[in-house]
Formats: sequence, C-alpha cells, structure tokens
Amino acid sequence: MVGIAHHYLYCVNCFLTQELMMNKKSNSSLSTETQRWLTAKGYKSTDLEQTGGNGDTALMKATRDGVFTVVEELINAGAEINARNNDGNNALWFACFGIHYDLIDFLLAHKINIDNQNDNGATVSMYAASSGKAEVLKLLLQYHPNLDLKNLDDYRAIDFASTIEVLRILKNAAK
Repeated sequence: MVGIAHHYLYCVNCFLTQELMMNKKSNSSLSTETQRWLTAKGYKSTDLEQTGGNGDTALMKATRDGVFTVVEELINAGAEINARNNDGNNALWFACFGIHYDLIDFLLAHKINIDNQNDNGATVSMYAASSGKAEVLKLLLQYHPNLDLKNLDDYRAIDFASTIEVLRILKNAAK
C-alpha cells in the first residue's frame, strides 16, 4: 500500500511540475489592460507564443503597434523575444518598421537578435538602410550589428543605402 501511495504522490508531483513548466509563459504576471489588449487582438493570454496572421506573435503585434507597456509585460512574462514569423522576421523588424525608438532600444537591451536574417536574408540594418531610416540605423549601430552579413542576393546593408546620409553613416561605421 505504501508503494502505491508513493507512486501516486510521485505522479501528482510530476503532473504539477509539468503544469508549472507549461504555464511558465502564461498570463500570471500580465495586467488586466494587457490581457484585454491580447483578447482584442485575437490572442490568448494563456499562450504567449500563439501566432496570428502571418505567424506574428502577440509580442510582434504589440511592437508593430508601438504599445510599449504590452511589449514590456510580455517579455517580463517570458514571451520568446526571438520568435520569428512566417517571413522570418522578429519583433525588432516591426520596431524598426514603425520607427519606435523606445522599443528598438528596449528589445536590444533585452538581447533580441539584432542580426536575425529573414527568409530573404535581410537584417534590420539592411531594412533601415534601404528605407532611408537614418535615425533608426544610428540607434541600431549602437548595438554593433554585423554589417558584413549578406542577403540572398549577396548584398550588405551598405549596398542598400537609399540616401547619402545613410551611405555616410554606414561608411563611417565600417571604419
């Protein structure tokens, strides 16, 4: 009888441990406002890695929308900062796209992969250069991206420089 009771307690302990592991990325630390935001955007607060359109996670959507408090809470709750969508972009791409300087800085300070290459091999540095976002590029350069990475067409960020200012920034960064 003792053996059965011991086995039962062992199984309960395993179950509870598994539940804790599965829920470590759950909504336990999310504010009511963030939970409402998630629901309004079609995400479950119980699954921080749930994907929506184009494989975007809630973190990516909040970053694209520029909602700093939601991004911060999701990262603090354990959302995967380096998750990639169907195009291979991470949340940093959306911060750069939206020119959300505070989020760019926040994501980089939390060790998001600045050198993530999407399905075309493009990095955020290449994106910023090609779109003429000089201030975004300057901020990215503070975190030392690899400017020697090439996309699938064998182009580097400097090859995408769309303005003289961006070209100068990248030439100076290469020195």
